Amino acid sequence: MSLLPKRKRYDCAPGCPVEATLDLIGGKWKGVILYHLLDETIRFNTLSRRLGSITQRMLAKQLRELEAAGLIRRVVFAEVPPRVEYSLSPDGESLRPVILALKAWGETRLAMLSQQAAE
Repeated sequence: MSLLPKRKRYDCAPGCPVEATLDLIGGKWKGVILYHLLDETIRFNTLSRRLGSITQRMLAKQLRELEAAGLIRRVVFAEVPPRVEYSLSPDGESLRPVILALKAWGETRLAMLSQQAAE
């Protein structure tokens, strides 16, 4: 299975690798999900609580897309009720520096905005 959407071509210009990456991790929730999976394996409901305002349907959709892209692993335990855990795959782990750079940039940006609002 290809990790990239079949309908897109990424050989158009020098910025296309950025577009391909953003297609995999872009949107409101995927980057945040990956961030929460950086340091631990998490169950669905725990992840849902951490994200707060995401619906269960949207979380399930985003997790399926990240799994299909090969960025996370989903392990289902044969228990009643079923237990499902999510963790980063090796490809997802390779995004660690990217996710941490986004976090650092966001912290700097929020601090600057907070400082500007205080002035």
